[in-house]
Amino acid sequence: MSNQDTVFLKDDFQLAHRKDLYIDKVYENQSFWKDVAARLKENKGALVGLVCIVIIILLAVLAPMLSEYTINGVNVAHQSLPPKMPGLEHLGIFNGMSRGVDVYAKKGVEGIYYLFGTDELGRDLWLRTWSGTRVSLIIAAAAVAVDMIIGMTYGLISGYFGGKVDMVMQRIVEIINSIPTLVIATLMLIVLKPGIVPILFVLILTGWIGMSRVARAQMLKLKEQEYVLASKTLGAGNLRIIFKDILPNIIGQLIIMSMFSIPNAIFMETTLSFIGLGIPAPNVSLGVLISDGFKSFTVAPFMTLIPAVVLAVLMLSFNLLADGLKEALDPTMKEM
Repeated sequence: MSNQDTVFLKDDFQLAHRKDLYIDKVYENQSFWKDVAARLKENKGALVGLVCIVIIILLAVLAPMLSEYTINGVNVAHQSLPPKMPGLEHLGIFNGMSRGVDVYAKKGVEGIYYLFGTDELGRDLWLRTWSGTRVSLIIAAAAVAVDMIIGMTYGLISGYFGGKVDMVMQRIVEIINSIPTLVIATLMLIVLKPGIVPILFVLILTGWIGMSRVARAQMLKLKEQEYVLASKTLGAGNLRIIFKDILPNIIGQLIIMSMFSIPNAIFMETTLSFIGLGIPAPNVSLGVLISDGFKSFTVAPFMTLIPAVVLAVLMLSFNLLADGLKEALDPTMKEM
């Protein structure tokens, strides 16, 4: 071996052991959904939204079960009591005071705590608020189901077949979308009894329009890709191509769209209940509580503010989670 070869070997050995040439970060081979979970954990806003949603769900499920009161238990002697919470009353907040007056002592209510106060009929607002939140969560679950079952399927079929099929299906979408939601809700109340069922029918009739358009757009973008043409060449059926080949590649965008539709569905139910077209008495929802409390807003503003804050936190939490999922599921943001 010559001296020149020896020099080259020494140089290669030194280069291979230089610490500044080592790779600082090793990217492990992991599945797409593990990558999504890792990105979601790094998004503080999404985590806050997820934690708030979990807490609200737990309270909506457990609070009515553990309460000693009933939703429609009227107690005139306890009417319009402000919020009073043990441990916080000594801090000057949630102490049962209203305009400098201890309402609990004035009415002779001792040793009783109403965490959210009571309404004008003496009903426990803590129980009624979380019972009403159940309705909003049911609407949220229904919105996701309608989007993922009706809207997704409709949009994928429309975009895949194209031509006359797509033209007819899109004209149907335009006709449905041209009818105001309030008109459809009113017609549902005429045909059906007032309650949560008409609201669910409104979602089934109109809540999937946005999802169908997103699914159709994604289908039009991907249906001419090489892997789709290869599946057709190998004799794969249309349904297999739609749901086995194309759907897994766009499921992230569809999940994001369904998450963003949840606050809209909750707000629709609240609006309908507020104007008297939603949940009827003696049932309760956040919209009903806000509407009932608004009548006594100048005297007892907490009747309106408490359910309104719960509604705002719920909708904001879903929006934060949707934003986090959007960043986590977007493959263009993957670190290289």
